[in-house]
Amino acid sequence: MTKYKIILTLTLIFLFVPFFVGTVAGQPPPPPPTDIPIDGGLSFLLAAGVAYGAKKLYTNKEIEE
Repeated sequence: MTKYKIILTLTLIFLFVPFFVGTVAGQPPPPPPTDIPIDGGLSFLLAAGVAYGAKKLYTNKEIEE
C-alpha cells in the first residue's frame, strides 16, 4: 500500500507542478524598442567621407607635381 501512495504522490507532483510554475513565473512583455536616430551617424559618416576624399585629392595632387 505504501508503494502505491508513493507512486500516486509522485504522479500528482509531476502532473500539477508545471501548471503552478508556469503561472507564477510568467513575466510581463518587454517594453517596445526605442527608435534609433539615423541622422547623427549618417552625418558623421558623410563628413568622414568628404574629409577622406579631400585628403586623397590633396595627396594625389602632391604626387603629380
